[in-house]
Amino acid sequence: MSDANVRIPAEARDRLAEIAAAEGLSLRAYLARLADSLLTPAERAERAEQARAVLKEWNGYAPTRAEQDDLDAELDRRLTRATTAR
Repeated sequence: MSDANVRIPAEARDRLAEIAAAEGLSLRAYLARLADSLLTPAERAERAEQARAVLKEWNGYAPTRAEQDDLDAELDRRLTRATTAR
């Protein structure tokens, strides 16, 4: 495995290093684990489509695009409220 250099602000590097240390990891190991745990936009879309297919087969749930947009907007609203209520 080859290494890569990534330029980020020192404050971000220090914060990530502190989080990694608290989990008993080096910054390198922490970032590798983080990268393995995140999905690309294409992977998220694929999983969402798979979930919709399973729900449709299981119980007939098949929201329209407008219903999906409304649900996404509601989720965004709730997430905003939850993160700004701190």
